[in-house]
Amino acid sequence: MKRVLFCLVLFAVFFASCTRDEKNEAPNLILILVDDMGYADVGFNGCTDIPTPNIDKLAEGGVRFTNGYVSYCVCGPSRAGLLTGRYQDRFGFSRNPLFAPNDPGMGLPLTEETLADALKKAGYKSLAIGKWHMGAHESLHPLKRGFDDFYGFLSGGHRYFPEELTLNDPFEATSQFDGYKTRLLRNYERVDETEYLTDALSREAVSYIEKNKDNPFFIYLAYNAPHAPLQATEKYLSRFENIDNKKRKTYAAMVSAVDDGVGLILNKLEELNLEENTLVVFLSDNGGPENHNASDNGILRGQKGDLFEGGIRVPFAMKWRGTIPAGEVYENPIISLDIFATIIAQSGKKIPLKNEIDGVDLIPYLKGENNSQPHDQLFWRKFDAQDYAVRQGDDKLLIKADSKNMLFNLTDDISEENNLEEQRPDRVLQLTKEFQNWNRNMKDPIFMGLSQDKKYNELHPERFEKLTE
Repeated sequence: MKRVLFCLVLFAVFFASCTRDEKNEAPNLILILVDDMGYADVGFNGCTDIPTPNIDKLAEGGVRFTNGYVSYCVCGPSRAGLLTGRYQDRFGFSRNPLFAPNDPGMGLPLTEETLADALKKAGYKSLAIGKWHMGAHESLHPLKRGFDDFYGFLSGGHRYFPEELTLNDPFEATSQFDGYKTRLLRNYERVDETEYLTDALSREAVSYIEKNKDNPFFIYLAYNAPHAPLQATEKYLSRFENIDNKKRKTYAAMVSAVDDGVGLILNKLEELNLEENTLVVFLSDNGGPENHNASDNGILRGQKGDLFEGGIRVPFAMKWRGTIPAGEVYENPIISLDIFATIIAQSGKKIPLKNEIDGVDLIPYLKGENNSQPHDQLFWRKFDAQDYAVRQGDDKLLIKADSKNMLFNLTDDISEENNLEEQRPDRVLQLTKEFQNWNRNMKDPIFMGLSQDKKYNELHPERFEKLTE
């Protein structure tokens, strides 16, 4: 009998050890994406009027990227790159998609594999929360793009107060921004939310962690805060009596609501002893639109919509306790496309991918196992404006259709004030060729964008009609 009990104890210890090993081979991923946040609007980038203790805790417990970029300067294309690990121009997602619930071509094309698609092959469960913006047609719904669960909205933005969510169906919309008023979706069902939207999204993330604590999971938490409309509850507004500017005060309150949510998530991971088995990433989808929502990009030139640093360099931090050294500041340029490659490499399984990705696994660089630059160069393209950018090492070239080229050394001139184009013509020529070589493999846009809303309505008068076969 004693021998049997001894064997059972050994088996239990062995099983528990195997379970831990399997978990370590397949870390959870929580990807926290905020919308339209300024580079200088978090404490870890020097913000003084908006406390962000929980976001800062994430950064302090891992790595802060000082040269962390997104692949585009506005919401939709940036998210398409993030979710696929590929430059979105490879598949023609070069514009912000319109809210068009009966158009299967208005969004992320079915040729593309999402991070949720890829992780499903390794046994992950995936949840998309909040802003989707990858298409409102039923064929483009998150549950058709690899996610097992969804709680949020399909449009490019949303209202925050539940009493303003009055549309029961996307086909009740009569204009682009009517999508902001649709009731939230839980998977395919409309629900009656009662909480301030940011709080509701945080709630759903914490709940999913609790339910899936014993299995590898991926949470894509896409807050729409602090994107317009600027709306906040008194709970958060009351924290900023020191800010007189009404717009900045509301913006600060919205950021603070996000920070509270990040705190709830980090606390839940700690409570469940999941910190060493969870990679948490925080970033914004593009730079802050300073003139529109009172965000602050600090010393960076430009804002959302620009290929100057203020449009594409964003607050960016990553934490994985026990794997990424705490308190690290990483200076080499990285890009949001790297998140896909990083988690795939840690999944514990060789995941066959549908398409070649452009990101790289960052972990060897962050652990000091690889001291080279993660990328030889990074590229950006604004197709309609015919504006382009390429960064290689310290140098960044802006190729603009309406003015002369601009070359900056970002290490010496982070604010992009001193154009070196005339002093370094050979460098301009070289970087131009680098861009042209890259651009040959990109596609023209496959759908109309926000600036073409009126034209789209003329061509598609049935835009908001529920079509039947």
